[in-house]
Amino acid sequence: MPQSRILRTLALVPAGLALAACELPAARPPAPPVPIASGPVVPTPASAAAASYYQQVQQSLLAQGLLRTDPGSDIPFTDRILAENFMRIALYDEYRRGSGGFVREETESRLRRWEGPVRIGVRFGASVPLDRQATDRARIASFAARLSAVTGHPISIDDANPNFLIQIVSEDEREALGPRIRALLPNLSPGDVAGITAMPRTTYCLVYALSEGNSGAYTRAFAVIRAEHPDLLRLSCIHEELTQGLGLPNDSPRARPSIFNDDEEFALLTDQDELMLRMLYSPELRPGMSPAEALPIVESLARRLTGDDS
Repeated sequence: MPQSRILRTLALVPAGLALAACELPAARPPAPPVPIASGPVVPTPASAAAASYYQQVQQSLLAQGLLRTDPGSDIPFTDRILAENFMRIALYDEYRRGSGGFVREETESRLRRWEGPVRIGVRFGASVPLDRQATDRARIASFAARLSAVTGHPISIDDANPNFLIQIVSEDEREALGPRIRALLPNLSPGDVAGITAMPRTTYCLVYALSEGNSGAYTRAFAVIRAEHPDLLRLSCIHEELTQGLGLPNDSPRARPSIFNDDEEFALLTDQDELMLRMLYSPELRPGMSPAEALPIVESLARRLTGDDS
């Protein structure tokens, strides 16, 4: 297997009039799939091949000392480094919108975050065993509580009326998601929908976070995680997609320790990532800020959070 860096996530952040009305219907949320209790589901050939591939990916990354699960406390960073990393990750996009969907090209953007409560709903494909569903739900709920504590923002599990929907599905189930995606997010282009249904295997998981016009205030998010992932890659996707969906959409090769780096060194949220989340949800910042507007506030916050304010 090639030892090259592998793109784990897409943080696709549509903005502007084209997606101003793109919302999940609150009154009639999609019903959770009915659990199948008639025995284990036999994976399709495509799903079995994907499971084998991602098991090899995880083993290879671990053999290289990557996918660390510690908070990175052994890696020092200054207030300047924290501020620079925040600006690159929060105020730039990893992708820009093209005529056929999203293309990878870093572009300057504006600060985005949720203003209203985040209500997370989890939907599983029928291929996901019930015990695996229970584990995933527990992990998502635990991480949501952690994110809420770090940000001071209301984030909870709400399967009845979600505005942040997570789909955990197999290869075949993801390829069949088109009708559901178009029903939930009717203003997405065919290219955007294909970005999910035809997701290349080098993309481990993805999230769409949608704002109203150019306000920068998120109102809906839609994440997809592969059901074939082994345990640590799966948990890594939960950490990265939920965090990116809160308003940290970009990656930076200079961000360390951080999950917002395609080198895969860290699998789980780090100390620096928590500080960036605290900065993002500081009342001193507001959605829609340009990089120039945010920079002096970000630098001040970074000094205070690292104890370097003199």
